[in-house]
Amino acid sequence: MVRTALGTVTSSRRWTTVVTLVTAGAIAASAVIAQRSSAAEPRGRDRSFSNPAGVHRTLTTTGGMDEGNPFFQELGTNGRSCFTCHRPAQAWTITPAELGERFDATAGLDPVFRVNDGSNCVAADVSSIGKRREAFSLLLTRGVIRIDLQVPAHAEFDVIDVDDPYDCGAPLAIVSMYRRPLPTTNLGFISAVMWDGRQTAPGQDIRSDLITQARDAVVEHAEGMAPTNTQLRAIVDFELGLFTAQERDRAAGNLAGQAAKSGAEALARQPFCIGINDPLGMLPAIPGACLGRAASFDAKVFTLFAGWAGEASPERQAIARGEAIFNTRQFAIDHVPGLNGGPADPVTGSLATGSCTICHDTPNAGNHSVAMALDIGIAASTRRTPDMPLYTLRHRRTSEVVQTTDPGRAMVTGRWSDIGKFKGPVLRSLAARAPYFHDGSGASLADVIQFYDTRFGIKFTEQEKADLLAFLRAL
Repeated sequence: MVRTALGTVTSSRRWTTVVTLVTAGAIAASAVIAQRSSAAEPRGRDRSFSNPAGVHRTLTTTGGMDEGNPFFQELGTNGRSCFTCHRPAQAWTITPAELGERFDATAGLDPVFRVNDGSNCVAADVSSIGKRREAFSLLLTRGVIRIDLQVPAHAEFDVIDVDDPYDCGAPLAIVSMYRRPLPTTNLGFISAVMWDGRQTAPGQDIRSDLITQARDAVVEHAEGMAPTNTQLRAIVDFELGLFTAQERDRAAGNLAGQAAKSGAEALARQPFCIGINDPLGMLPAIPGACLGRAASFDAKVFTLFAGWAGEASPERQAIARGEAIFNTRQFAIDHVPGLNGGPADPVTGSLATGSCTICHDTPNAGNHSVAMALDIGIAASTRRTPDMPLYTLRHRRTSEVVQTTDPGRAMVTGRWSDIGKFKGPVLRSLAARAPYFHDGSGASLADVIQFYDTRFGIKFTEQEKADLLAFLRAL
């Protein structure tokens, strides 16, 4: 089997630390390359990669990144490993640019290109390179994989129609959703597993949820038998020990030194417990939750770059301003199902003095500190593009009808009120892992900022948008 040093496919993602690269002299053996994803990882405690905004770094607290860990091993039958869809050079997920390189290098035969979940349809024609490029178009353009779920038998709704641009022909009881693989780094900060929380079991700790997720990934994505408990524990221990953050900015320089407090080392030391800094003070009674009485909410969630406010560098000043905007810029948060969009939601009425950190409350990580799926409108029919299916759902009792590109958490709970709800991801190492949102519909961080500006009527100035962009790229 031909292996190359992990993350060295092109110079754009070259190692920025001095390491010994394991290179393959017989790369011309394309048939061999086509059967495998390169998985060799030089041992060590940390690795750095260049990205469009500078350099991001991953630190491991569990002894090293060793290819002997089952995370890098093919445990299934289709040539895949966890590493197939979780690449450190892309902040432990996948991106369309790197997928395109893999497609071209292997004529679309790399293990990531498998019809069980990588193609637009399960029965896609992959008989030629042209057909494969067509079959895997969503993976190649959005970096999404297909998740097929059956409508729960107890659901409050039925799927009554689907406008499917790919004519997959699936029964209406099965919904195909196209979602970005979440990063397998910074998992020590998460409060729910998967975009829709389907791997989060009531009363169970996150580590146990991740073990379930790893088992299901091998069985479903790698089409294998369930791994041993020893293998699953090793995978999850490895993942929980990974911390990734932007380390250098091309314009502002070192993000982890002097007055700045960012970088992977600082992130690895960041305290976390489920419910920390939650504005609602929910403190759920689950393993890993904060103990004792909830502390008051501090809207200044990110405290990485305040020391740069007086820097001479205009680039550093912009990052500091962007952090302050994220923390303190007030706007009305209204009609967000899961927060204040329905009678069963925890908040009644509009939050007139809301901020980004009402939902992105985990200190210096930026995800929600409790499992709280929200519908901010990403999957709304009004945002549907021609390359995505549109599902029509009807309430079984009231006959109310709604259209969506992804029913979200409703496919887990069966509840009408959960349609379109997703969790928010950890907001570190963003620059390395475009596109954004669960469906890859945010092509750039500028697009993400524009979405929020429009959705909540914030009315950012062009300077504020530029400052926010500088801050997000520095995370």
